Amino acid sequence: MGELKQTPLTRWHEEHGARMVPFAGYTMPVQYTGVLAEHAAVRERVGLFDITHMGEVYVAGPGAEAWLSGLVTNTIGGIEVGKVVYTTMCNEQGRCLDDMLIYRLAAERWLVVMNASNHAKIAAWLRKHLPASGVALDDASDRTGLIAVQGPASRELVGRLGRLARRGADLDLLDFYTGFACAGPGGEWIVSRTGYTGEHGYELYLPNADMLPVWTELLAQGADLGVEPIGLAARDTLRFEASYCLYGHELSEDWTPLEAGIGWAVKLKKPGGFIGRDALAAQKAAGPARTLVGLEVTGGPIAREGAEVFAAGRKVGFVTSGTFAPTLQKKLALALIEAKSAGADLAVDVRGKRLACKRVALPFLAARVKGDPRAERTLS
Repeated sequence: MGELKQTPLTRWHEEHGARMVPFAGYTMPVQYTGVLAEHAAVRERVGLFDITHMGEVYVAGPGAEAWLSGLVTNTIGGIEVGKVVYTTMCNEQGRCLDDMLIYRLAAERWLVVMNASNHAKIAAWLRKHLPASGVALDDASDRTGLIAVQGPASRELVGRLGRLARRGADLDLLDFYTGFACAGPGGEWIVSRTGYTGEHGYELYLPNADMLPVWTELLAQGADLGVEPIGLAARDTLRFEASYCLYGHELSEDWTPLEAGIGWAVKLKKPGGFIGRDALAAQKAAGPARTLVGLEVTGGPIAREGAEVFAAGRKVGFVTSGTFAPTLQKKLALALIEAKSAGADLAVDVRGKRLACKRVALPFLAARVKGDPRAERTLS
């Protein structure tokens, strides 16, 4: 394992008592005061996340739209400037390479935001399929910081930033999955109404030099709002309650986005097609053999990732994520199981004991953000 990367806020995290852990090649804060307190801060007030570890690649040129469209499953062709699209990128077999956000920043300029663990893989995939002309790539990951501001008070807090106070009208006009670019002290800022918590929130893409000043300003301006820094552990419980997929758990190169329950992000009829389209069309026509389901364990310990799921004494799948959901006060799990067993009585093996569990509708926590596409679970 090579030397871990640091974000522009690493020293701040360390100086303020964060427990730091290796994550996707970075040293990252997993928690500050505790998972439950940090989780509640986001659900009830507002929290700040350092998510600089995410990957950002700019795509530009007259051929960028058609080329990028041919690599992703969702529709991006023809979308308006300022629109953000959640999508997946698949291989020829329709297996998921990553899920990501695509921003249209200008007529011929786009931003692809990928998971930290898949940055190198997706950057290489983009370069592999790059045409001889008409498209230019700029991997800005090492010079870009990212702060997520999430929670009911996030609009109030973001609007207090000196650089954005004069853009209050623009902030108010932002629908979920839209954004805008503006000038910052260190270069271009991108502000979007996006997030991974199920709450109203924003994500701020900043030059590295602007990260610490903005982070400290947000904390100072949000003191009366109860703002708190939030670690990766609470980020996971928040996304889990909202039933958002996490790559390496609900998404993998071992299965497809149709099996993961995000078929709404797969547009099989979009013009020009995309890599993996034929395989996914065949799977949809036959019916996916596996499906992602929600489970509640009513007795015994939590069913963690990897726990086997059984129906009538036969293994039919496994838990992809499992934890205690603080907002709902329940032990819940996401599991990938045989589609034909989805209606059967299920049990999960936890520490050698098979515990009865019941199916729970997804998302676990009802969508709190109007227009949230990632809360949808239906195929399309």
